[in-house]
Amino acid sequence: MKPEPETAKSNSGKPAPDQPFTACRSGFIPNTTGTQPLTPETVFLLCNNTAAIGWIVLILTPRFPIFARLLIPVVLCGFLAVVYLYLVVSDFNNAEGSFTSLEGVVQFFSDPKVVLAGWIHYLVFDLFIGCWEVRDSRRLGINHLLMIPSLILTFLLGPIGLLTYLVIRLIQTRSLDLAYEPTVTEESNRDSDPQ
Repeated sequence: MKPEPETAKSNSGKPAPDQPFTACRSGFIPNTTGTQPLTPETVFLLCNNTAAIGWIVLILTPRFPIFARLLIPVVLCGFLAVVYLYLVVSDFNNAEGSFTSLEGVVQFFSDPKVVLAGWIHYLVFDLFIGCWEVRDSRRLGINHLLMIPSLILTFLLGPIGLLTYLVIRLIQTRSLDLAYEPTVTEESNRDSDPQ
């Protein structure tokens, strides 16, 4: 049997900064697999990039309704929701603060892992709303070019993008009723209007 090679140690007994390591309850242990653990920053980048890809696909593929109906709201948002669930289960019980006062919320969000979970919460809900906007606009025959500013604003500023879409929807359909169905005349006009 070959002896394990010794890892470079710093003065504190922890692995040297260039040595991969994994955190554990008793401190840091060398990571001999050569892979890096998922840090909060890595999770942030992974989730951010995943959501950004979803937004790009949503904006650039108006002729492929499967993206807004299934792949983005179910698969992509579902993946992000699982990451969110993991963060909530693993980190929220250690955070101090509450949702009963502004001061409690500020204290709660002073923990970087809670902030990360909150950010993923925004990513999931904004993207899901963007998918709804695309599906609803298609159903109502609203030209996709009109949707692009609304989608960009929903991506960047959430509720302002939704408000923008509701204004576009009101102008195009003269109704804010979410159960609104176009009449036969409106549908035939929509079918003859190229998108």
